[in-house]
Amino acid sequence: MEAAQARCLFLVFLFTCQLSPEAAAEGQEPADGSSASQKPVQLTDVPAAMEFIAAAEVAVIGFFQDLEVPAVSIFHSTVQNFQDVSFGISTAPEVLAHYNVTGSVISLFRLVDNEQLDLKSKDIESMDLPKLSRFIESNNLHLVTEYNPMTVIGLFNSKIQIHLLLVMDKGSPEYEESLYKYQEAAKLFQGKILFVLVDSGVKENRKVISFFKLKNSQLPALAIYQTLDDVWDTLPITEVSVEHVQNFCDGFLKGKRLRENHESEEKTSKVEL
Repeated sequence: MEAAQARCLFLVFLFTCQLSPEAAAEGQEPADGSSASQKPVQLTDVPAAMEFIAAAEVAVIGFFQDLEVPAVSIFHSTVQNFQDVSFGISTAPEVLAHYNVTGSVISLFRLVDNEQLDLKSKDIESMDLPKLSRFIESNNLHLVTEYNPMTVIGLFNSKIQIHLLLVMDKGSPEYEESLYKYQEAAKLFQGKILFVLVDSGVKENRKVISFFKLKNSQLPALAIYQTLDDVWDTLPITEVSVEHVQNFCDGFLKGKRLRENHESEEKTSKVEL
């Protein structure tokens, strides 16, 4: 188990060493000019809040008893930087009571693993824009999450311990259709496997690709990794289909491995670590 934990920590380091969290958060840019008009939705009652959360892959809600606290202004400013996140705000006593809020709390709700992550009042008192941005960026997991040095933190902190990576060049002509099929397959394994996209066209992602012993000639490819016991497998594919993804995931969940010599390679790697 110690070797597996060491390997997992090594993998996290490998994925996150390319860019500091500070740089990632401060580098957040609005997707386009329309982001300036984005505002949090006012949630005035419990049904509205529950519907809002259920409709979003990732929802961030600011629960505030007092709209005069500095955190409210920071919350509004942060909204502009995340186009793939739904933002809501509520001061309604019944809503705060329903979510057991006392004081001020900012909560992130994720559909992919049914998680609720909270920034409590003590954290909010010392919060600034970069800190809130890091909290959202590092926990911003979707049905398909694009890998970057911040989202990998959320991936390894998730209770879901099996991650499937689609390693593919986003600049390829087949990308849009492949992503659609990958997203459809992700719905079949919601709550069991986290689906991740790794853009092989990004130079900084080469370390991730080499970790799974994949060559450029083998891409696109699927790579699956279980963080608990340090088991992984790969499957080069000529095209992405729901059937290919489903069969690969089902096989892994049943203990089948395509790489017969993989176990011996892993034992050698653990000794080296």
